[in-house]
Amino acid sequence: SGAWEKDFSRSDSWDKELNRQLEQMRRDAQRGRSDPGLRTLPPPGSVRGGASIVDLAQLAGYVNRQTIMRIYQTTDEIKIEKEGDADLICSTVGDASTPFVSEFGGEVCGWDGLQLVFRIRLPEGVEILHRFSVSDDREWLNMATSVSNGGADPFTLIQFFRRYEAPGENFSCITTITRGNSCSLLEAQQNGRD
Repeated sequence: SGAWEKDFSRSDSWDKELNRQLEQMRRDAQRGRSDPGLRTLPPPGSVRGGASIVDLAQLAGYVNRQTIMRIYQTTDEIKIEKEGDADLICSTVGDASTPFVSEFGGEVCGWDGLQLVFRIRLPEGVEILHRFSVSDDREWLNMATSVSNGGADPFTLIQFFRRYEAPGENFSCITTITRGNSCSLLEAQQNGRD
């Protein structure tokens, strides 16, 4: 439980990770051309199983755009509020591995050792897998997100969040790269408009 803010210096950036993977694919393809014993690799960015690595990288970047998360935990459920995105909710009562399915897709959650895992499958065949783990000192939260589609290899981003004291309900906060969290009282904003 608690409030968590992204540490940009430790977190993957989708475009840098994409460039790293494309460069690795290029090196593998060159090595394959010089060694006929290696299997032929698809060219970088090519379609594999209906989605290119670029498509998966962009979707992973979009899914990981939040800078702040709040986690609430009771004996019955864990709720993860991701700023600007749908909440992730996992019941800890009964069989948590029973999937929730609707016309918008399906979701299943549960524990894999000490990791909380959410597997979301969208109707188009896209699968999003979130793995949450907490450091031993409980100050860091790691969120590994893998996005895949059909036979495509998953594209994975790892995000790091640091625990912080969230402001109360009477505050409005904005997170910027240069100033970090900047908060002001809601009353002061409302009085300024009158």
